[in-house]
Amino acid sequence: MQRRACLAAVGTALSTTLAGCSSVLSAFDDDPCGGEECHIGMNRTEFTPAVYEVSAGDTVVWKNTSEADHTVTAYESGIPDEAEYFASGGYESQAAAYEAWEDRGGRLGTRDTFEHTFEVPGTYEYFCIPHEGAEMIGEIVVE
Repeated sequence: MQRRACLAAVGTALSTTLAGCSSVLSAFDDDPCGGEECHIGMNRTEFTPAVYEVSAGDTVVWKNTSEADHTVTAYESGIPDEAEYFASGGYESQAAAYEAWEDRGGRLGTRDTFEHTFEVPGTYEYFCIPHEGAEMIGEIVVE
């Protein structure tokens, strides 16, 4: 009888420990999106993959695959001159996105998505406002 109680206790402790690690385990996943659900995932402080290549006219889908809140915010100086500015929340400038973040504007919660269609070839640099200091930066290369 003591053996059963001991095994039950160990099993309960192990399952509780592993349940708490689900977000940690996702950090080791090379492709948190997989399939057609999204193209770029967001873990605690990075976009995965950090660099993503598409053709002009393609739509890219980001998905928050972590427990933290994130944004997808273009650097105005990091997109082609003719390109449309993009930011989660639909803001038309980097300054507007920063200002909106003060009230959590543009926030992508866990499992939320954001998408943008890239029409102009070139390199697009973007970041996550709350994790910019941790260098949560990504790049889209449009050919």
